[in-house]
Amino acid sequence: MSRTFTESGRRAQIVQAAIEVAAELGYAKASFSRIAKQAGLSSTGMISYHFAGKDDLMHEVVAEVTRVTTEYMLPRVSVAVGARDRLRTFIESNIELLSVCPQHLKALIEVLPNLGGDDPTRAGYNASVQLVIDSQEQAVHAAQQSGEFREFDARVMLTALRGAIDAVVLRWVGDPDFDVARAGRELADLFDRATRAEP
Repeated sequence: MSRTFTESGRRAQIVQAAIEVAAELGYAKASFSRIAKQAGLSSTGMISYHFAGKDDLMHEVVAEVTRVTTEYMLPRVSVAVGARDRLRTFIESNIELLSVCPQHLKALIEVLPNLGGDDPTRAGYNASVQLVIDSQEQAVHAAQQSGEFREFDARVMLTALRGAIDAVVLRWVGDPDFDVARAGRELADLFDRATRAEP
């Protein structure tokens, strides 16, 4: 059964409040009472009406973070011209998310590790990340064939890239004065030098 506009709006309000609470207080303290207070609700009953439990709500948090981050990055990467520019845009826009939607990323960092290893949302998120890597691997091979990228093991390079981005995120979590824009530029420069074909 489709939800009414009002119901969809209320769910979105609750999910946003859950993101804010998880980002500020952590997963363990993201109780329905705290989320209700953050959302300006008079009781937790409204949350229970829309969500079967905390796991159900947190699944929606992951889905919303994925939607927001994808909507930010995809248009930027899509208009980049050439493999080198696409790689740079992917890296810089990924790091820019730390400034654009910091609460969303902090919430994701809090929520994902607290979902069980066999949780369908965690498994689905990991599967979506794997699909992105598979697509990127194909793009790398195409760039190598066209001569834009030098020869290297695409999977190793992409694994290194993912690890580098994750390391920047962890540095940002622990250092409020961390220069996100500079980190994005330097990381993009690093991987541009590592992948580009020599003239």
